[in-house]
Formats: sequence, structure tokens, C-alpha cells
Amino acid sequence: MAAGFLTFVALNFACLCVSGNLASGKRSFSIDYKNNCFLKDDQPFQYISGSIHYSRIPQYYWKDRLLKMYMTGLNAVQVYVPWNFHEGAQGVYNFTGDRDLEHFLNLANQTGLLVILRPGPYICAEWEMGGLPAWLLQKPNIILRSADTDYLQAVSNWFAVLLPKIKPWLYINGGNIISVQVENEYGSYYACDYNYMRHLQTLFRFFLGEDTVLFTTDGNTDKEMTCGTLEGLYATVDFGTDTNISEAFKRQRRFEPRGPLVNSEFYTGWLDHWGDQHARVTTEKVSKVLGEMLTMGANVNMYMFEGGTNFGYWNGADHDRRFRSVVTSYDYDAPLSEAGDPTEKLLAIRDVIKQFRDIPAGPMPPATPKFAYGFVTLKKVGSVSALLSTLSPMGPVQSHYPLTFEEMKQYYGYMLYRTTLPRDLSEPTPLISPLNGVHDRAYVSVNGVYQGLLQRDTALVMNVTGHQGDTVDILVENMGRVNFGSKINDYKGLLSNLILGKDVLTDWKIYSLDIDGAITGGWPHSARKQSNPPMKKELSFGPNLYMGTFPPNGLSWDTFLKLNEWTKGQVWINGMNLGRYWPARGPQQTLYVPGPLLSSNQPNNITVLELEGAPAHLRVLFMDRPQLNATTDNFSTPSSEESFCQWLL
Repeated sequence: MAAGFLTFVALNFACLCVSGNLASGKRSFSIDYKNNCFLKDDQPFQYISGSIHYSRIPQYYWKDRLLKMYMTGLNAVQVYVPWNFHEGAQGVYNFTGDRDLEHFLNLANQTGLLVILRPGPYICAEWEMGGLPAWLLQKPNIILRSADTDYLQAVSNWFAVLLPKIKPWLYINGGNIISVQVENEYGSYYACDYNYMRHLQTLFRFFLGEDTVLFTTDGNTDKEMTCGTLEGLYATVDFGTDTNISEAFKRQRRFEPRGPLVNSEFYTGWLDHWGDQHARVTTEKVSKVLGEMLTMGANVNMYMFEGGTNFGYWNGADHDRRFRSVVTSYDYDAPLSEAGDPTEKLLAIRDVIKQFRDIPAGPMPPATPKFAYGFVTLKKVGSVSALLSTLSPMGPVQSHYPLTFEEMKQYYGYMLYRTTLPRDLSEPTPLISPLNGVHDRAYVSVNGVYQGLLQRDTALVMNVTGHQGDTVDILVENMGRVNFGSKINDYKGLLSNLILGKDVLTDWKIYSLDIDGAITGGWPHSARKQSNPPMKKELSFGPNLYMGTFPPNGLSWDTFLKLNEWTKGQVWINGMNLGRYWPARGPQQTLYVPGPLLSSNQPNNITVLELEGAPAHLRVLFMDRPQLNATTDNFSTPSSEESFCQWLL
């Protein structure tokens, strides 16, 4: 057994040394099954790649991140295309600004990086619903990632838009895309539908041609490789530092007896859920295993090389024993930090790569500058319930029973459900979600007084008091749809009736909240130009909005926002949704604020939606370093000024 494995390792290593046919002048990229390697322009080729997600990085910084990857010694990058990032509403496509995929491909090309493209349609990636658009769920019985007719039609329509944009960027057509993945880790999904995979293969071949290298990626088990692979698609595997490399590549060989060894996702770190410790994978492990794979002649993509940020509502979630939402930071303990800064892990990886290929001369580009802008004191704008004329300008939809986000055609963020108490409740009376129908958190108020919350899987009962006819407001938060496994049909809102004592609550007014639209339009700052009297500082409970500004100082540098003693909510700066904060749950304590978002010569606006309880001090702090672990991150000894600031908080 060992002798056989050494033989195929030797064949793969030999591929790096054996010359192919003389270049004909025509660009080509293919698989050499005889010599177990890729051929680029008829010469043996080994890629050393890193994953980067353009959807998690502001466009302004794309070039900076790509250059740092190139200077590390990578010759390729691996890129997901999130379908829902580009087709937020059915038939409405957006490829502009931070969604300008072709601009990203062009920057990679200019930098000297090849591209391994992963257009899905499903991508996982700890991204909302694995990249699938939530409007698919308007078909209540749709079977995602299968040969379901409605699903296939939507996929076909999407690829008819996306893939023609991709074709000119194929390496064989003069671009830099050397290979394209079909689906993503399909073997981990329950459906195991080969007709679906064949349909995708047909689409890719129709739009991209017969000469494009198409591949699959699956986890390191026989079951996953069996259901995820298909004849005509080159089968690759993924695994991390704690896997037996020899056994993993033996498994790939069972499904691809000839051809290059490929680890399509070599994990340099891992994701965080709210309530986890910040994940870490040691530099020593990453360097050691990377060197061993490259010595074998394997092609390696490091996942992630830079993680970036789940801005807005783009974080995904897992659901194994219970629902667990992914945090806003996608730092991933990657070689480039969330803010794109080189780490010790990156320098160690560069030292490994030097042993296998020449790396570009010159210094590594430095970290982007950071600045601690200090404290900003906010003031209360009002409760969500009192601001409905601004936040829900279209008014409510009336329904006898609750409607889901998908039925209301609001796919992300928040909705408010309003009804009245059917009788007097002088004693605390249980409000129950008997079918676990709150997806994902419901903040309950009666006549404007916050009473508590219901939470998916973990808090299905709370007590309520009040009088007959009192207004009951339930603000429901979508915490991000499941992105992996069998539960990706993840509907949001109130999915089933709520029961109050012995009464089923009915006759709802349901408000779609366009908080992002209001803030992007300048509210609440534009509506509050007049001076306001100072407000008494006191604890404030339930869903409320707060606003503030911090003056320009001539700089627009990256910074990190800390909301100490705030509970849970969402933050916008100058109209951009930075994402969720939840310091009480952790591990993440700060939100990354990209410098280009800030103005160097105009006041910068900050808006906070606090869902449970704001501190009396109403202060937030802008720091010059992140805190991604509530208990163990001590990035360096703080200065006396920083220590004082932290003491004040």
C-alpha cells in the first residue's frame, strides 16, 4: 500500500520537471492525465492559490489585497460568485461598484494572478443561504440544489446572464480564469441528485465551451466524494491541517486515478459563530502541511487567504443541533487579517513558497493605516415602533395569521408584527412559539414597554402582562439563513402562530422595515439639523435607534468600532451597514470600519439600532485595532491613553 502511494507521489513530482510539447503560441490550460499534472500553454503547471471574496471587501481595497497575495508568492486566487449578491430580486442584476466582478477579474489579471472561479450556483462560504437568493423560497415546496423544475429554471436564467460575462475571462480566451468549479461540496448535501449535476455540466459546457477545465470539490469522505463527483468533471478534495495528507489524496485517487493532486480548500483557519471562542489554526501547522503538499507536487488553494467582513446582513448560519449564526467578522485567522494586514502566518507561508517557486522581488506592501478616533456619544432617536412612518413608508399588510419574510418579499433585516392583547393579563401569562416558529429572534413590547424576547430553538416561551386592547409589537430579526446542510430552505419571520395563554394571536399588521433605505437617504441626521436639548442619560430597553456624528480630522483611515455595554444590534456609518454587533455573546467585540467609508473633511454619521438594551452612557469607541475574542485577544499592550479609554468604558 505504501509503495503504491509513493509511486503516485513520484509521478506527480515528476510532472513538475518534465517538459511538455513546445508552445504553439495558442493559450491553453488542460489536464495531463499521463503525467498527473495541469498543463499551462503545454508546460507542466502547479498552482499555489488563496481564496479571497470580493463580496466581503470594499472595491477600494481589492487591488491592495491582490497585490499582497501576489507578493506572498501565490500565482492564483480562488473566487466565489454569490448569486444573491448579484440578483437580489428575481430578474434584477447588479454588477456595479462592490459587485463589479469583471473589474475584480481585471485587477487580478493586471496583478499577475490567475483565477480559479467558483460560480456555484451554491457556494456555502458561510454566506447568507450559501449564496442562493432568498426569493427562491417564494416557491414553498422548492427543493434547492436538485433537479426541481423551478430551481433549475432559476439557475439556468442566472447562468445565462453570468457565464457569458465569464467566457472572455477564460485563460484560453486571453483572460486569467484557468478552471471553473461546478456546484460546491455537493456530496455533503442530502439530495445526491446526479441529474442536477448533469444539468449544470451541460450549462457550463454550453456557455464556456468544451475546452474549459471544470472541476468539483468535496470533503474528505467516501460518501461526499461519491455524491459530489460526476464523470467529465475533475474531482478534487478539501481538508485542513489535522488530516492525514496521504489518506486524503489516496481518496482523491480512488475517484480520479490519474491527473493532478488538488486540495481545493486547505484551511488556514476557521469561522466563528456567536458564542464561540475565536477560531485559530497555528502558523506552524499551516506551514508544515503546506510544505508537505507542495513537495508532493499537489496544487493547493488556501481557504481563506483573506476572509474580510460579512457587511450588512450577508452572514450565514449553521443548523446542526440548533441554529447558530456566523459573526460579522470573517477574519478566519487567515494570512491576511480582516483589514487586509499581513500576519506572521503570511510571512511563514511566503517562506514555504520560496522553496518551490521564485516569488516577486520587493517588499511586502504594508498594513493599511489605522486610527483611534476616540469616543462618540450618541443620542436616542426613538423606538422602532414610534418610527414606523419613516421605516415602513408603505404601511402595514393586514393578515389574519402571520406572514413570513418571504411572503412579504422582504428577504433580509427586520420586520415588525403588530396585534392587540385579546384580554386582560394581570398576571404574567406565557407567550409561546409552540412549533419553534420564530426565525430567528423576536423582541416583544406591549404598549411600547419592552417585555423580553423569543429565540429560535432556545427560548420558545416568555411571560407577558397588560390589558385587553394593548398594542403588542414583535420585531423579528433575520439572523442570516443557514448556508450548509439539509436546512438551507430557511424561511424567516413568524413561521407559525404564537399562543398567548389559551389564545392564538390573530389579526396582524405586518410592517416591512426599510431601515437601510431610510439611512442611505440621510435619515435620521438629515431630519435633525436643529439643535436638541441634552437628553437625560438612562438605561433604555427594547428596539431603539440612536444617532451621532464625529468630526473630521483630515484622515480617512481604517478603524474599529467597539460598543461596550451595548447588547445587540446593527450599525451604519455614513449610510453603509457595517453588520451586527453582539458583544455580550462574543467572541467579536469590534466592527471593522474601512477607511474609504469615512470623510476626512465632513462630519461622519453613525446610526445604531440597539435591539435589547443600550447603556446609560450611550458612548461608542473607535479604536486602532480589532478585538475578535472577548477573552483571549490581547493584540499588544495598550498605550496609557487606550487603557484609560477602556477603563472609562
